[in-house]
Amino acid sequence: MKAIDLIKAEKPSLSLEVFPPKTGAKFESIKEACDKVGALKPDFMSVTYGAGGGTSEFTIDIASSLQKKYNMPVLAHLSCISSDRAGVRAQLDKMKAAGIENILALRGDIPEDAAPRDTWDYHYASELVAEIKEYGGFCIGGACYPESHPESANQKEDIKALKAKVDAGCEFLTTQMFFDNAIFWNFLYKIREAGVDVPIVAGIMPITKAKQVERAVKLSGTQVPSRFKYMVDHFGSDDEAMRQAGIIYASEQIVDLLANGVPAIHIYTMNDATIAEGIMNNISKLLK
Repeated sequence: MKAIDLIKAEKPSLSLEVFPPKTGAKFESIKEACDKVGALKPDFMSVTYGAGGGTSEFTIDIASSLQKKYNMPVLAHLSCISSDRAGVRAQLDKMKAAGIENILALRGDIPEDAAPRDTWDYHYASELVAEIKEYGGFCIGGACYPESHPESANQKEDIKALKAKVDAGCEFLTTQMFFDNAIFWNFLYKIREAGVDVPIVAGIMPITKAKQVERAVKLSGTQVPSRFKYMVDHFGSDDEAMRQAGIIYASEQIVDLLANGVPAIHIYTMNDATIAEGIMNNISKLLK
């Protein structure tokens, strides 16, 4: 089943994201953690793709396994920054053979040892989207940044690049994490004004450890509202309290998003089924 059909359904959809291991030595333990997340039976799952394609085989293995075991659609990530066209086509062949119908097309992070830019086959995610579209048979999603991609000159240029991605064949967009819903609403208004009319899936990252905050801000460039800072300052030294507070904070974000008509919620689980389950229990009556 195509993810876009679930995202466009009458009831809101919920997806959960997991990540594959960085090495084969950790495959079984990570796969077990992913299985526990899958057992929560979201509408669909999402499996990330390591920088430089280092975990590409694990991504396909885990995505295929989850899809078969739980009979649910799985969205497999695919990045292109360190790949040539032959490599991307090979990955698409493997995904097709594994029965995967949904792809999140990403440029990916630029490795420190990357080859000169003029040798790259792909410079932007829009080029990968066009490649997948030409290949055919996949539902294609993409990523978006409510506060602009860290490498963008400004939000206007970032939205222009987003429009190019949609024009190339992207059917829906999933946001990077954000902790202030006002930022999401502002972003949504701006992209609709710019003609980006595909469904937007709101990506929510539950922060359950104080040390996660710095990394989250570095990865996404997101602003942290005062009430979030107060939560971390007050509960951050108590692991159990911070875990509960983080689940509640994420749940409250989702309640507001659903109440205002957002069609789909995506939770970055960090492979922790108990956190995802805590949020799902809090919103279980809202997804009907």
